Amino acid sequence: MNEIFLDTETTGLSFQEGHRIVEIACIETKDLIPTNKIFHKLINPERDVPEEAFKIHGFSKEFLSTKKTFDAIAEEFLSFIKGKKIIIHNANFDLGFLNNELSKNKKKKINKTEVIDSLEIARNKFPGTSNSLDALCKRFNIDLSKRTKHNALLDCELLREVYINLLDVKEPKFNLSSHGEDPARFVTKGKQYNKTIVKISEEELNQHKQFLKSEIKKNFY
Repeated sequence: MNEIFLDTETTGLSFQEGHRIVEIACIETKDLIPTNKIFHKLINPERDVPEEAFKIHGFSKEFLSTKKTFDAIAEEFLSFIKGKKIIIHNANFDLGFLNNELSKNKKKKINKTEVIDSLEIARNKFPGTSNSLDALCKRFNIDLSKRTKHNALLDCELLREVYINLLDVKEPKFNLSSHGEDPARFVTKGKQYNKTIVKISEEELNQHKQFLKSEIKKNFY
């Protein structure tokens, strides 16, 4: 089964107070390796964007007014995530907004049983500490230099790296055999190296020794 790393940006903290989604991003992976399939939409929330929210993600009401509304992208979104494991950080927040929008458009809601909440995993692993995405990136030495504003697409990629670290698995590598390489060439008894051995002649070894003696005497002081 493929995975989906999902994140949203909104006009505020509570859909119950009338706040709406302004951005959805999903990155598809297979065994945690990106498949290069991405779903990313900026959305017209059909309402104002409070200053507090604008400071976080940088999307103004004027900018978003030219984008599609949620109902126009709902079917494409559901098709993209169908049958895949969904991974979200602080899933209750995103699912609340997504299911509110899906319900308004008479679409099937996302079942929480289909979602893995990376925040719950982090809280179990690091109880009593901050487990925000920022805090976890810093804990795992993940580069945050590009995160000047909250951006759903960037946050999906950061979440993928955080999730890999939370599971204590190594960063997945691409299959070299699919690119015409023989993986066995690089691995022997669990060690990675190139097996080519260069043999040096006795004459070359003697010349090297003589060179070292002369250079040491010349450059000692």
